[in-house]
Amino acid sequence: MPHYNVLFLCTGNSARSIMAEAIMNWKGRENFVAYSAGSHPTGAVREEALRQIESANLNTAGLRSKSWGEFAKPGAPVINFVFTVCDSAANEVCPVWPGQPLTAHWGVPDPAAITGTPQDVDRAFSQAFSTLERRITLMLSLPLASLDAMALKSKLDDIGKN
Repeated sequence: MPHYNVLFLCTGNSARSIMAEAIMNWKGRENFVAYSAGSHPTGAVREEALRQIESANLNTAGLRSKSWGEFAKPGAPVINFVFTVCDSAANEVCPVWPGQPLTAHWGVPDPAAITGTPQDVDRAFSQAFSTLERRITLMLSLPLASLDAMALKSKLDDIGKN
């Protein structure tokens, strides 16, 4: 199977896209390298996101909040897939990625926007992590090499609805 680069985009790049990056880099490590970025990065990764990643025994080394502009510069990795994970239902502005990668919107409610008890916040981060892990697992089960671009785009969009 070929090697693919995946970029997970969100507005702040502090939680959902960071968790997706860590999940893909573990589950897809044989054929995928994942990155994450934001259109308006917060500059810090949420502690709750790091705890979710660590509780799944995934690597947190090198995870940082960064601008999607890093991936538009000369010498940046060529990106094959772009997934926006911001939740348009929450009226967030999702970044648009120019170029030719296959794109899909996998909206996930923003756990960083949850207010309430620490248990409420932890539950929101756990739910976001589980949703992303399920979607990434589904993507990795697709026969990517045998699907044409249109069929693959349709399947990736369908995954975002699950």
